Amino acid sequence: MKFLVVFALVLGLASLGVAQFDYGDVIRRSLLFYEAQRTGVLPPTNRIPWRGNSFVTDQGLGGWSLAGGYFDAGDHVKFGFPFASMTTMMAWGMLDSRPGYERAGQWSFAIDALRWATDYMIRIHPSANELYVQVGNGNEDHAFWGRPEQWTGSNPRPFLRATTALPATEVACETAAALAAASMVFRGNGETAYANTLLNHAIQLYSFGNNFRGSYSDSFPEVRDFYNSWSGFNDELLYSAAWLYRATGNAQYRTDYTNFWNQFGMGSRPSEISWDDKQAAAQILLAKIDGAPQYVNAAQAFCNWVVLDAPRTPLNLVFLSPWGSLRHASNVAFGCLQLAQVGINPGPYRAFARQQIDYMLGSTGRSFVVGFGVNPPQRPHHTSSSCPNMPAPCDWSHFHAPGPNPQVLHGALVGGPDINDQWADNRDDYVTNEVAIDYNAAFQGALAELTYLYQ
Repeated sequence: MKFLVVFALVLGLASLGVAQFDYGDVIRRSLLFYEAQRTGVLPPTNRIPWRGNSFVTDQGLGGWSLAGGYFDAGDHVKFGFPFASMTTMMAWGMLDSRPGYERAGQWSFAIDALRWATDYMIRIHPSANELYVQVGNGNEDHAFWGRPEQWTGSNPRPFLRATTALPATEVACETAAALAAASMVFRGNGETAYANTLLNHAIQLYSFGNNFRGSYSDSFPEVRDFYNSWSGFNDELLYSAAWLYRATGNAQYRTDYTNFWNQFGMGSRPSEISWDDKQAAAQILLAKIDGAPQYVNAAQAFCNWVVLDAPRTPLNLVFLSPWGSLRHASNVAFGCLQLAQVGINPGPYRAFARQQIDYMLGSTGRSFVVGFGVNPPQRPHHTSSSCPNMPAPCDWSHFHAPGPNPQVLHGALVGGPDINDQWADNRDDYVTNEVAIDYNAAFQGALAELTYLYQ
């Protein structure tokens, strides 16, 4: 009976004919958000006039350069765990929804965004069993409000470095997954040498994470207050083995993911897809690339739960977490669109994803994407966009200022509403009004797929 209701929703959406929103324009803006999050020496093609070079002295042991990459959220720390998860999701969307990016005229900008991430990943992996998993200190950074270009704290900033003695299986394996996925994107873009470099790093990082197992939350207790590994590393082992198999075709990785699936009981139903919990993402990926019944059944059970039984707000946003509610909704929308690509319940899953993304773009009366649509957020919890044009100073007075952020952080998806669809445009609310690089990754991939399907 429930599927009849869902199919009725499909028919209702189909009657609309064309998309209610310009998904391609939101992809364009999302890529501008990623440019605003860049750190290091910015290229001449930088399109964000209020951003400049920052943290160019980030370095590891012996002065090894750790410059580059993306700031995590409204702050300036480079947290390796969500950074890697973001990169995997961005690459996955580019790999499997390239036609949507091309239709939007954004493929070259997406390639630049992905390369900015993968260039940094190469830098933080200087040797086979060594990975810098964080640059910057969260407590020090969060005591500062101002432009990253005018940082007044530690210089160079502190770092966390994983080794065989201090393992970080979650981050090593997620970074391996990201680089494996990205290698396929760049290979498909005709960049064979670069793709091979990424894949070699992915192979080494997978071996590092698998052979020297240990949680990065145990090796580095200071991460627990920011990006703790709640789900452990079993999901990353499974996920990275699946990505390495897809990228290489090496049967050993298939053996590994088969063993991990059975050993860790990965057929159960999770309740989210997130920077921390990759179990459902791995189920969906394996349903696509392997197709064995155990993977298809698990992935379908997850998406059926999401579409039919997961908690909803009164206005039908699927509500999986109060912190970054829209991020969680867009993640599962993206995941179920992936299943639809291989013919698994395409009608209900696409209708669900479209309804969720349209909610974020303003179908219920307001947009949750900065710079887009009706009544968009104007006060995201984000340091540099809260600052006026230079040479005016920027400090905590701008955090407390009642007006809109002077700089428009185009394309950023904010945290989102509560279980009752209530949301306030308050800069001081980092639960509902912060932005983050992981918020936009699957969101952007879903937009690309919807662009291909409906525009």
